[in-house]
Amino acid sequence: MAAGEFSRVLVSHWRELQDKLRSQDEEITIDGQNLSLAAVVACARYGQDVGLSAEMVEVIRQHTEKIYGVLRDGETIPGTHTSWGGTPSQGAHMQTAAMEHIQRGLIRDSHFGILSGETDFDNSHALRMFSSAIPLSDPVESTSMPESWVRATMIIRVNTLAYETAGVRPLLLEKLTQLLNMDVIPRVPLRASISGAGDLSPLSYIGGVLQGKPAVQAWIGDRIQGGRKLVPGDEALNYADIDALEIRAKEGMAIFAGTAPSAGIACLALHEAMCLSALAQVLTAMSAEALCCAEESFHPLISELRPHPGQTECANNLRSFIQGSKLTVSDVHSKDFLARSDRYGCRTAPQWIGPVLEDFQLAHSQICIEINSTTDNPIIDYSGKMLHGGNFQAKAVTSAMEKVRQACQSLGQIFFAQCTELINPASNKGLAPNLVVDEPSQSGIFKGTDILIAGLQSELGFLSNPVSTHVQFAEMGYQGINSLALISGRYTLTAVDVLTQLAAAHLVALCQALDLRALHIQFLYALAPKFKLLTRRCLSECIEQITPSSDGGGAEIAYDLWVHLSEQINRTTHLDSRARFESAMDYLQTRLLREVPATQQSLQSVQQWNYDCVNEASSTYQTVRTRYLGNPDATPILGKASRRMYTYVRRTLEIPLFGSEYLGKAEWDDGTSQFNNRYKYRSMGAMISAVYEAMRNGALFATVVNCFEEV
Repeated sequence: MAAGEFSRVLVSHWRELQDKLRSQDEEITIDGQNLSLAAVVACARYGQDVGLSAEMVEVIRQHTEKIYGVLRDGETIPGTHTSWGGTPSQGAHMQTAAMEHIQRGLIRDSHFGILSGETDFDNSHALRMFSSAIPLSDPVESTSMPESWVRATMIIRVNTLAYETAGVRPLLLEKLTQLLNMDVIPRVPLRASISGAGDLSPLSYIGGVLQGKPAVQAWIGDRIQGGRKLVPGDEALNYADIDALEIRAKEGMAIFAGTAPSAGIACLALHEAMCLSALAQVLTAMSAEALCCAEESFHPLISELRPHPGQTECANNLRSFIQGSKLTVSDVHSKDFLARSDRYGCRTAPQWIGPVLEDFQLAHSQICIEINSTTDNPIIDYSGKMLHGGNFQAKAVTSAMEKVRQACQSLGQIFFAQCTELINPASNKGLAPNLVVDEPSQSGIFKGTDILIAGLQSELGFLSNPVSTHVQFAEMGYQGINSLALISGRYTLTAVDVLTQLAAAHLVALCQALDLRALHIQFLYALAPKFKLLTRRCLSECIEQITPSSDGGGAEIAYDLWVHLSEQINRTTHLDSRARFESAMDYLQTRLLREVPATQQSLQSVQQWNYDCVNEASSTYQTVRTRYLGNPDATPILGKASRRMYTYVRRTLEIPLFGSEYLGKAEWDDGTSQFNNRYKYRSMGAMISAVYEAMRNGALFATVVNCFEEV
């Protein structure tokens, strides 16, 4: 079964990322043309160092010296120059001193972002009651980009300036890489860009730190020891022993007129979203097993007759993932169309997820092109002429982010549909209501999860609204159109975070559901011989020619009654266990009476059989449930992808199959109990949070990608 295009991109991306993380001592080489999504993630999220291609540095040095090297202050350079606004041209010939003065001013004038806590504000004018107000949010985090965003911005800006057409000295690129490698990360405003003439303000703060300005700030210090702190730009450079950059020629414009912040955020969002779209296929396979769905929904002929590449790929993946499952239905005997049609959350998953995979492939192409392109202005051609174009307009990034964010809503909807189907006894095909392992009348463990995912999916619905339709004029109409790429990227990362929480809740519910299936199978396996023996004994008391050990008519009747008992038990999961068995046996008693002579002896024997079977079923269920709770293991009945994910959750994260008894004891455990290891998690929220964190740091996604490597 050949892997589809999205799967190849995903696996290739992850192999490269893992290779880079395994070889942390090796630098990511920047040459302007070969920066990958994996390299950006490795640098931004995991601190990988970067280095400049020697060949690229030499080409830039020669071209820059050719254009600027012979000039002294006061001499002129041919070609017009415009600022980033609607100010008229400064003249056909520009003096270098004036040019450099303007370049520095452009960076200074772009420091207009809001950064709470940047200055020790004087609150003496405020009444005492107001000056002591508790902040609505963290003063730093609520107005600043996370450091990973800024690191992504910096590596991309280095790469997009690694062209001789940028008109910068290699020194500028070297200092940017020094900041990254010394982990000196400028503090950049969260807002303040419309991504029209590039992301001017965010990049200007990076330029300010390069210049060593006390007016801007940077993060320094050891991450492992928790010593990160904000210091002024000059102090940050002193800490890293980096000399301040003196802006020359066009370097001010080169620093801040580009799309690197938008593209950097887009890279981080796309990486997470691609992983979640892969996880969506694995969780769908797990849902198909937990809901005992028909395998025919993923039959290759269905996609062959509607050959959208994403649909075909998703169906192929799902067929591979459920291989070996003892839960999915491979041969549907029912002739009733409605009786054998699964709900759409699993049945139409290839048709639902497939278009998302196609959107992600296009988004991946758009972002990879963007981070390997020159986006500054003006561009200096190979003869030295300045070309004023519009590569700073980041609409391609916006296009990618709008697709990804709307895809998050689509993936969230299928998670929501699958998870609510699992929790609801009217649709989960024999699972307990709210996935309780306890008696239903005494517990409602996953009822809260049902509420959680409803809230999360509602938020995803809001976030899926387009950003690009809200463009406003800027700079007195000079920027008549602007991409809003950074805003779109920010909201996409928010959507990714919400979707990750939803997926985490769904995965915990799935593992619980799969354990309940395994528990039920073990219960039926233990009860079957006991029930058949009791049934044959009853028949022998009613019909002379049948003995308890007979393989004749009595065995056939016992088997038929067993099939009906299994069906009745599955239809009454809303009842407590003994009530379920009593209801099922009352139904079977009527059927058995039809098979025996209509005598008083038969009636008494059948009534005793009913009583004995209820007691035996109740006793067996309690025994099997207690044993299974002590050592749950659903892997023998799972397909290959479900087996991997279940093992990761149960063994690696140590999230247990749990009931009310576990949670009741865990929430009061103060850490001194001799059974402390049993209570690693003290609430359902703690378990979901553990899965969420494993997704956010990437560890869980490595297991997901392993599933795709086996397709």
